[in-house]
Amino acid sequence: MPVIVDPDSGSVRRLLGALPPGCQSVDSPDRLLPWLAQHSDEYVVVLGPNVRFDDAVTVCEGLRVSRPMTGVILVRESFDTQTLARAMQAGAREVVALNDLDSIAGAVTRAHQFSVALRGPAAAEHHGQVIAVFSPKGGVGKTTIAVNLALALTDKGNRQVCLVDFDLAFGDVAITLQLFPTHTIEHAIGSENNVDAALLDSLLARYQDSLKVLPAPSHPDVRERITPTLISQTLNTLRSMFDYIVVDSAPAFDEQTLTVLEDADETVIIATLDVPTLKNVKVALDTLEMLAIGRGHRHLLLNRADDAVGIDAQKVESILGMDISTQITTSIDIAASTNSGVPILTSTPHHPSSAAIRNLAAMFTGDPVSPSGAEPGRHADVDGERRSRFRIRR
Repeated sequence: MPVIVDPDSGSVRRLLGALPPGCQSVDSPDRLLPWLAQHSDEYVVVLGPNVRFDDAVTVCEGLRVSRPMTGVILVRESFDTQTLARAMQAGAREVVALNDLDSIAGAVTRAHQFSVALRGPAAAEHHGQVIAVFSPKGGVGKTTIAVNLALALTDKGNRQVCLVDFDLAFGDVAITLQLFPTHTIEHAIGSENNVDAALLDSLLARYQDSLKVLPAPSHPDVRERITPTLISQTLNTLRSMFDYIVVDSAPAFDEQTLTVLEDADETVIIATLDVPTLKNVKVALDTLEMLAIGRGHRHLLLNRADDAVGIDAQKVESILGMDISTQITTSIDIAASTNSGVPILTSTPHHPSSAAIRNLAAMFTGDPVSPSGAEPGRHADVDGERRSRFRIRR
């Protein structure tokens, strides 16, 4: 997926409107090279208008030699013939005006076509999307959302989806699905340099016919032995095997979780209507912004959104400075389905919560979003208009 380099979040959001879903951003050229080192298949870098021209030229000259198959597109507020000539001499693939989003999209498409032609068939290999589900506080329904979102993304078996439990100390995905795996990510420890599809396939458990699961270790002390490198290599390999990879992450800011969040294409951040959770989510959002992780790709899900506790959705948005993408109301049916080992999306597909989660999945896939979130021909009592405030980037 394309990576944007620009320190201004407003410019990043504007550029995202012209780029495919799953694009990432870094805030400076200095952060670009470490990012590219972890994404060897990157085909284009988009240098935003707030990158100094001299710095942009340096990036172009460096990548022309070190990564000739990665194109560079330079976006400027305006440019003259001299600027264009200097950029092209340095190795920029194209120079495009910021106000011409169609031309930016076309330049990215041409960069991808050129990369495929240079790399051959390997460049067209499968590249799945990683969606992290995260909350800095436990007990907010993170695992339940991750499990049901993964099931919704399978589209009844039409898509290949993997659910990864990277809550490495206390992961509950397996028990939630009543799986009793014989292998977990623990069995890949020591194979950081040899993580391939065959290895991971041997570790995956199957849930019904539509979903595969990579379970967390069975003992919490294993967590320290699972390195960020193993996590990153695992996710990169799973991209080649699945259309979507949903990661249930730990409620922490340890090295492993930060690696998940940095490698994810999209992040669903879960909050509930209580002051401690909102405080922690606010701190988490500020931390992610400071680290330039997931900028422009964070989506807020408000769980138990109808709790009468004196805080409403509007107040949540004001506190967090972020729009709510999806709301799920309180329901005893969700807890009952979790305790029975049958996710609500499977046990009660027409439940309002199931409808809301399908809408969330549709926002990631680009499928049409039902006004009610219900399956065709059925009605669900869900405020679909409110819950579909999710910007889809095509």
